[in-house]
Amino acid sequence: MKIGVVSDTHGLLRPEVEAVLDGCAVILHGGDIGGQDILDALGELAPVYPVRGNNDWGSWGESIPLTRELELGGLRICMAHMKRDLPGDLTPYDLVVTGHTHKYAESRQGNVLLLNPGSCGPRRFGQPITFALLEITEKGIEVQRVDVPWD
Repeated sequence: MKIGVVSDTHGLLRPEVEAVLDGCAVILHGGDIGGQDILDALGELAPVYPVRGNNDWGSWGESIPLTRELELGGLRICMAHMKRDLPGDLTPYDLVVTGHTHKYAESRQGNVLLLNPGSCGPRRFGQPITFALLEITEKGIEVQRVDVPWD
């Protein structure tokens, strides 16, 4: 199973990002989406599981949860835009997705993969434009960082 993981689009879905996400089984969005149109466009590629970011104001974002727990392909996943909104005990999960910092981060805490895909929306804070692809195999989770060139 191929999973796309994006965050901090802030109303911009780059064609390069859409092209890479095409063919994913699902897309996880770590918040600061920027509008329902982004979720609609991603939803044309695959089912989307978002969390609400600190910039997702207005009626369109009210129904998006601040945190989300789900199971996909045998993976137990927890998501929150900001780390402070995660539960204290992450050991029940295989994958924890956050956003907010616009900085790609990938680490392991025991058997838990902690992933912040960075930002694939407008370039901010001098950070590169990044997101991630996950491949779920019998051996576990394979992570591919995707860097998008910018002007």
